[in-house]
Amino acid sequence: MQSTHILQSLPELHRSLVDLVSALNRPENDAAMLEKAGLALERALFPLLVLVERLGPIGVVDLAGRVGRDHTTVSRQVARLEALGLVERRASPADGRVREAVITPRGKAATDAVDAARGRMALELFATWSQEDFDDLVRLMRRFADGLNAVTEGPS
Repeated sequence: MQSTHILQSLPELHRSLVDLVSALNRPENDAAMLEKAGLALERALFPLLVLVERLGPIGVVDLAGRVGRDHTTVSRQVARLEALGLVERRASPADGRVREAVITPRGKAATDAVDAARGRMALELFATWSQEDFDDLVRLMRRFADGLNAVTEGPS
């Protein structure tokens, strides 16, 4: 692809990403998802629970970096998730000084309920899309995410 085309189209891509991130970060969207999932959970804890389930075991510093919050704040929030029985913390097998959060069966049931609610919402959102358009979106989003991660994380 030519650099000129990329540079000309980049502002529209950026606007789309800003709109997407803005929509995903709206508190009312998380509240609606939690309500549809039948969960009474503080909105601030919701993304942490999902990330622990998806990426765990995960340390607090890594978790904080992924949600853009201070690690001391995330540590307190993970402690609340632990008190609710949704996660547990344990010493990392690789480094005993690091405490990792892992999902509990109760936490997994909660994220399963969120996934089911997300599925219902997605069926409504994509109802008018062709299978080909949806499959292209999935493929290209994965490619974009992988490329972005490779650029931002640098060589391993």
